[in-house]
Amino acid sequence: MTIAVAMSGGVDSSVASAILKNQGHSVVGFTMQLWNQRRRLSPDGEPQPSRCCSLDDVYDARRVATEMNFPFYVLNLEEEFERAVVRPFVEDYLSGRTPIPCVSCNTKLKFARLVKVAQEVGASQVATGHYARVEYNEARRRYILLKGRDLSKDQSYFLFEMTQKQLAAAVFPLGDMTKAEVRQLAREFGINTAEKPESQEICFVPDGNYASFVEDYAKSEMGLNAANSPAMVEGKITTSDGQVVGEHGGLHRFTIGQRKGIGIAAPDPLYVVKIDVPRHQLVVGKKDELLGKSLIANGVNWIAIAPPAEPVRASVRIRYRAVEAPATITPMSGGEVRVDFDEAQAAITPGQAAVFYDGDAVVGGGWIK
Repeated sequence: MTIAVAMSGGVDSSVASAILKNQGHSVVGFTMQLWNQRRRLSPDGEPQPSRCCSLDDVYDARRVATEMNFPFYVLNLEEEFERAVVRPFVEDYLSGRTPIPCVSCNTKLKFARLVKVAQEVGASQVATGHYARVEYNEARRRYILLKGRDLSKDQSYFLFEMTQKQLAAAVFPLGDMTKAEVRQLAREFGINTAEKPESQEICFVPDGNYASFVEDYAKSEMGLNAANSPAMVEGKITTSDGQVVGEHGGLHRFTIGQRKGIGIAAPDPLYVVKIDVPRHQLVVGKKDELLGKSLIANGVNWIAIAPPAEPVRASVRIRYRAVEAPATITPMSGGEVRVDFDEAQAAITPGQAAVFYDGDAVVGGGWIK
């Protein structure tokens, strides 16, 4: 069987390709060139260092393919990546939301594009280094997305938008492994990326300064600045009852639940509880003001079941590192759902994903409004 492998140049995708090659599959490696790091230079005029999607990563992926003796290609998807991932990322921040670009990158580019490319090279399946699993459920006649066995590395949250067609073609060789086991396999295979550090930041914002990136991109690519973009206008910081306690330099600098960097002193810790873009207002409050018992999600994708007509019970995760919480999910018009938690949850953040689980299985998920 021929399998196309998405290779980022990191240890996970390198080991995934090696496992498949060792199993006797015909492997074809693909690295996606997504972002030109020279578009945003550091103060000294050099590209900012990145641990993902850089030219060094392309080199590392190619070296693994060469040493493992399988074909390797680089796909230039910079325009598609900017259109599907980068620009929506900036637009979300400018609308007071906190986006997760990795979800869109996975489903709108990596799997959507690779499924098509794989067919062109005679590959029937697409493999990645994600810590997740996929199984076909005969009773439901559906492919089911499952958590990775290593719950500390599980990446099913980022894959909730996958379609049945994408899941049917997906292979996750690391789904039953721990990170320690993956690195050990890399050493045994003699893979040069065995000790390579993990990427911690978004690939197109390697320094982690999201506000600065949003400002630069909005100005250079969208013609927006503090004079014509509501989110970038300076405004007041207030409490929930309207008391002015300070000023902010632009709402794109903040996210719900943020405590550090607000720029005001108070006897008790204050958190961002609301981002009011139309009023240019940042609302802060005490920790208990972050609690909420419900949310509305749109863009819902159902995986384990067909779109339900009646409420369903599931455990819901509202951030990647959040603990899942029992809730009732009620379908609404327009493909939206209302999620009512049994107990109040902290920092329900617009722009983040609400992913529904039944044990290890991803029931579905959507975007918090």
